[in-house]
Amino acid sequence: MARCDETRHTQEAEALKHRLLDVIDTLVRETQPRRGADGRPTLDARLDRDLGLDSMARSELLLRLEDAFAVQLPESVLMADTPGELLEILMSVRGAVPEAPSVAPPPDLASVEGAPDAADSLNAVLDWHLARHPDRIHLHVYGSDSTPQTLSYAELERGARVIASALRRRGVSPGDRVALMLPTEPDYFVAFFGILRAAAVPVPIYPPARPAQLEEHLRRHGRILTNAGSELLITVPEARRVARLLRAEAPRLATIVTVADLGEPSDTGDAEPPGASSLALLQYTSGSTGDPKGVMLTHGQLLANIRAMGERLEVTSRDVFVSWLPLYHDMGLIGAWLGSLYYAVPLVVMSPLTFLARPRRWLELIHHHRATISGGPNFGYELCLRALDRQGVQGLDLSCWRIAFNGAEPVSPRTMQRFAEGLAHCGLQPGTPMPVYGLAEAAVGLCIARPGRGLALDRVEREAFMARQEARPVHGREPALTFVNCGPPLPGYALRIVARDGSELPERHEGDIEFRGPSSTAGYFDNPTATRELFDGEWLRTGDRGYIVDGDLYISGRVKDVLVRGGRNLYPYDLEEAIGRIEGVRKGCVAVFGHLDPESGVEELIVAAETSIDDPARRDTIVQAIRDVTVDIVNIPADAIRLVPPHSVLKTSSGKIRRAATAELYRSGRLGQGAAPVWRQALGLATKAGTQRARQYLRWLGEHLYAAYAWGVCGLGAALLCLLALPLPRLTWRWRVAHHVARLAAWLAGIRLERRGVERLPLRAPCVLVANHSSYLDALVLTATLPRGFRYLAKAELQRRLLPRLMLTRMGALFVERFDPRQATRDSQRVFTALEGGDSLAFFPEGTFHSVAGIDDFHMGAFVIAAQSGVPVVPVALQGTRAVLRGREWLPRPGKVKVSVGEAILPTTSGWAEAVRLRDATRSFIIAESGEPDLRAP
Repeated sequence: MARCDETRHTQEAEALKHRLLDVIDTLVRETQPRRGADGRPTLDARLDRDLGLDSMARSELLLRLEDAFAVQLPESVLMADTPGELLEILMSVRGAVPEAPSVAPPPDLASVEGAPDAADSLNAVLDWHLARHPDRIHLHVYGSDSTPQTLSYAELERGARVIASALRRRGVSPGDRVALMLPTEPDYFVAFFGILRAAAVPVPIYPPARPAQLEEHLRRHGRILTNAGSELLITVPEARRVARLLRAEAPRLATIVTVADLGEPSDTGDAEPPGASSLALLQYTSGSTGDPKGVMLTHGQLLANIRAMGERLEVTSRDVFVSWLPLYHDMGLIGAWLGSLYYAVPLVVMSPLTFLARPRRWLELIHHHRATISGGPNFGYELCLRALDRQGVQGLDLSCWRIAFNGAEPVSPRTMQRFAEGLAHCGLQPGTPMPVYGLAEAAVGLCIARPGRGLALDRVEREAFMARQEARPVHGREPALTFVNCGPPLPGYALRIVARDGSELPERHEGDIEFRGPSSTAGYFDNPTATRELFDGEWLRTGDRGYIVDGDLYISGRVKDVLVRGGRNLYPYDLEEAIGRIEGVRKGCVAVFGHLDPESGVEELIVAAETSIDDPARRDTIVQAIRDVTVDIVNIPADAIRLVPPHSVLKTSSGKIRRAATAELYRSGRLGQGAAPVWRQALGLATKAGTQRARQYLRWLGEHLYAAYAWGVCGLGAALLCLLALPLPRLTWRWRVAHHVARLAAWLAGIRLERRGVERLPLRAPCVLVANHSSYLDALVLTATLPRGFRYLAKAELQRRLLPRLMLTRMGALFVERFDPRQATRDSQRVFTALEGGDSLAFFPEGTFHSVAGIDDFHMGAFVIAAQSGVPVVPVALQGTRAVLRGREWLPRPGKVKVSVGEAILPTTSGWAEAVRLRDATRSFIIAESGEPDLRAP
């Protein structure tokens, strides 16, 4: 009997093994079609190096195994390195009934009045909460089971105080950098704030995905620790066994401790609390091991970005945030945790590993906690969709979810559309998914739309964009490129698009994206070279390319060849160097680049390596070695490895790898086909260069010829105005002639005028017209558009020039002194007198304009005059003049300009409060109709 049982057990294990290998073999062939017939997987094969399964593929494998064997597998399956280890896990859980997911009931938390607006540091933010609601639950941290650990503000503070005391006892001084390498668990939050309470600077580092990789993982992080000058690392107990190795890689690292080591109570006194200008965080770009760049962020910069994001997204303590994002990444650390901390938003946290194992769990927590805010990189949405294809959406109510942000890597419109459509039956609103854009150099957020707008796309002509970098809209079915709208810059921030020569580009022209704002980093820690490269005057280079339309940003690509995979930046330089050391590979002749899969939106990792070896067996050995090195260096396998003949990988004249050009050869199927004869190459290069130069010259010539023509039209219009209008005895007659001359000049210059709401203008009664100011053309456009006359208010400096003084005076302009208070008072009286005499006035309340799109503060003069005189204010929104003649440039372009006239706003009283009401109502209309962002939005 015992022998029969043993035989049956052996047969079951053998059948289990074959079914397991079948599932793995099917997945490998689906995800790695370029591998060819490499044979059936074995129990000893490495999932990453031998079979090419990355973290997303492992998550898919987990789902398939659960379907195939009707079991619920533990998260440890993601740690398995071989099919043999997977078999052991399957044997241990076979026969187990899958558990129904459950979570503890969330507490009912009252809303919090106000926010820590006066706080100048993260420490002060926590103090604000401790003074008002110390027992309020701040964190729900989910581990592998269904019951979360919770942390109130008081519990976070008690743990942080203990850590801070222990750090000071170990010699940590204010400003010292303390490295933090912990998984998503309560200890992470306590340790992070313990470092801040010690007035030190946290340096988050991502932990290893699997314990077996710990040694190599820490070796690669030695450069980061060295650059940061960290003398102490708080990490997991397993790291102690490699302490000697780590100290060899990072000589300044003196101490490696765990949170438990720091848990001994002591009283060393409080550190001097940090201020707004104190360094709060070093944010290292994930994967940057060759030349570590630690973004320096102060307490004030972090708070400025958190406040701007919270205001744009209308965050309150009634929101609930669910996050699986890594805490070493700016989106998870600053956007999710520190943002939730500031606004008293309950934060529900699950580890990235849990998400990879159970993507549906993310949605279940949103459903259960009635979360309103959550999101992640595009691959997270794609992974979730794959899980829902199998597990369905039954039992999910996502009607509470108002903000589903997608950022940190390229956003796939197809993924977002499928996600919105697939979860519509669960109550997900169409406007909930929203692409966002940010970078560590701005803290985290830079461009975010208001909630509810949803996914907005721009289809542009492919040829115009590829050849001339012009984003011309496509409305038909012709071939087009599609780009995602990432929204306008946050309040207080500004963007610009620049050409390679540094000149600023107009709307719908692609170039390098630069920004500035209150959270702009001062640079990279102890890296002056990289810091110099970051700045372009007062602007910071993002390293990305894109274009702007109506103030909104569209991302088109990256300046550098950084790959983004699973929310991590993968830098090709170290990997290329390591692959170049493999025997048989030509050193310095390796290109690593990304290839975006149009179906999944995931960027594939491609390796092209030159070799002169033809023997198939030796080539297979080289490919296997490249797989091994790739996993060692970047922790994920390559999606495709191409061995190509010598001189296939393109280089510059100075010997640098031309990754983008090599990638284009790969996409077109021409990589490795061999070089054309020298004469043909030379002829092709000369032809291409000549064509490009001709296009550039023709473009330059066309722009300047048009500019000369347009200014000639304006000059002719001014001459006609002087000859036909200025001699007329009545202002109304002069205005009527000026109106027709301006319309003719605009038509001849190719400026298409569109009018809306002109019938709302009072026909005869006096009024105060208020318009936004974005170009020198604004007055011309108003004159050409409005059917009745207005007296413009002009700055007194124009009186000093004969021709402007003559023309403006005859056209009824009122000159106003801006700098002499006494003269300004007399000028104001003249304005009142004009209104009393029945004249209407036209104001540009911003006073001046900028090259950056946006509505600035309004001066109060126009509204005080309207309130005191009892005349209505007529808001007028101008859209398009900035694109026709940008900023203070003198190079006009043809284009469309829209003039929208709002309903007249009547004053009810004559006081200051009424003037403020008139201003706010006018500004709201102009912001809504101008298509430009509010630079001072609350």
